[in-house]
Amino acid sequence: MSIENQPIDQMKAIKVHSVVLNISVGSSEEKLEGAAKILEKLTGQKPSYRRAKKTIKEFKIKKGEPIACIVTLRGKKAEEILDRALEAVNRRIKAESFTDRGNFSFGIKEYIDIPGMSYDPSIGILGMDVCVNLARAGWRVKYRRVKASKIGKNHLVTKQEAIEFMKEKFKVEVI
Repeated sequence: MSIENQPIDQMKAIKVHSVVLNISVGSSEEKLEGAAKILEKLTGQKPSYRRAKKTIKEFKIKKGEPIACIVTLRGKKAEEILDRALEAVNRRIKAESFTDRGNFSFGIKEYIDIPGMSYDPSIGILGMDVCVNLARAGWRVKYRRVKASKIGKNHLVTKQEAIEFMKEKFKVEVI
């Protein structure tokens, strides 16, 4: 049996581990409320708020003030939202967006570019960041509480493997 015809080992198969959607507005007023509405409407999950780590007087940001909201998705829902987010960028991702460990991020300039989202005048136009973590089965051994252990180098997802996975599964053009 040739290498091409062999079935892929289940442990070597790459999957979408998590997708994180982030909208950072820099203020804790109605813009942040609007950003939370957008993420909740898009994902069906309640977003988590992120606070400023330090005071920046020029931007009128105080330490501890909520300035962004995020949603983390896993499983089928993560793949569905990723597919919709890729439509917003015409299924194109820059090669520089991929890390050596197979993760990648891209930005969406306007949330109305995502299929199924409509413009809300009370919110305005906001963009978002989409961060994707790709992994293989067995990834959690690194983070579990009992008997945590290292993951071998040949089991980690490389940049080239991540690019090939995105091309095959999501029909993405890497530029």
